[in-house]
Amino acid sequence: MSLIKLTIKGISYSQTQSGAYALVLSEIEGTRTLPIIIGAFEAQSIAIALEKEIRPPRPLTHDLFKTFADRFSINIKQVIIHKLVDGVFFSSLLSERDGVEEVIDTRTSDAIALAVRFQAPIYTYENILDKAGIYLKLDEEFSEEEVLDEDEFELTFEEEVEEDTYSQMSLTELHDELNDAVSNEDYEMAAKIRDEISKRS
Repeated sequence: MSLIKLTIKGISYSQTQSGAYALVLSEIEGTRTLPIIIGAFEAQSIAIALEKEIRPPRPLTHDLFKTFADRFSINIKQVIIHKLVDGVFFSSLLSERDGVEEVIDTRTSDAIALAVRFQAPIYTYENILDKAGIYLKLDEEFSEEEVLDEDEFELTFEEEVEEDTYSQMSLTELHDELNDAVSNEDYEMAAKIRDEISKRS
């Protein structure tokens, strides 16, 4: 069975499960997407790995795994989402050390968080995309910073006030706020500040 290469399309809040996020993977040569519900910690870990401007003051669990693997010359070569049972995705890491390959069972959210850090490709099988994949029309595609469905996700009043406050700050003030947010490990606020900085670039 041939493998289909995927890329990370975006992360957004999930309305179906409280406190969870939807990680959306997209096939590189096609229009199907694969939405996967993941926890807040894993969503944060993936988002931080994707965002080069945000550096946590202390290593997250997946950063620690990467450092440990590097120290012992272990490389993650690829991630394969190989099974779907009752809505749960099963994944494997293909690792290599000194020319010896090992397949390691892992949660899909952890696998993706590590794939981003190791710059490892992500694959799945055709039958999984057939079962859980969603076709997106060209005008429905979204960037990493957009949500899945505007009707499902709404901005709270508090978030609107925060965004308005950031828009009135100078770039120097924004960079100071960004550093403070990262130091306090408030990565959600850091992402909002980063978005405001990006708008002005």
